[in-house]
Amino acid sequence: MSPLRLVFLGLAIWGAVHPMSYFVPWLMENGVDLSALVAAWKVSAATTGLYWDLVIAAVALTIWIVAEVAVRRNWVALIAIPATFLIGVSCGLPLYLFLRAKPVR
Repeated sequence: MSPLRLVFLGLAIWGAVHPMSYFVPWLMENGVDLSALVAAWKVSAATTGLYWDLVIAAVALTIWIVAEVAVRRNWVALIAIPATFLIGVSCGLPLYLFLRAKPVR
């Protein structure tokens, strides 16, 4: 495996674990309450701006993944879409780059 792929894999793992270290305690305290989660995202202009920044990045990444998978036929790369929306862009983007950087046969 190339050093670049290792970096992408490391970033994908970090992007999954680190945000969850904040998210899981919040879930433990508040439960699975989607309305409370959305309210927390919109508690201030700064968090609302960050929320929309991440939503737009996630949508752009999804469009990019779908467009490239349609051409490259790298169906495994589609796993980065649920990773993006269930974990975050911090996991989905490096995961996709890891899967995309696989040597072509």
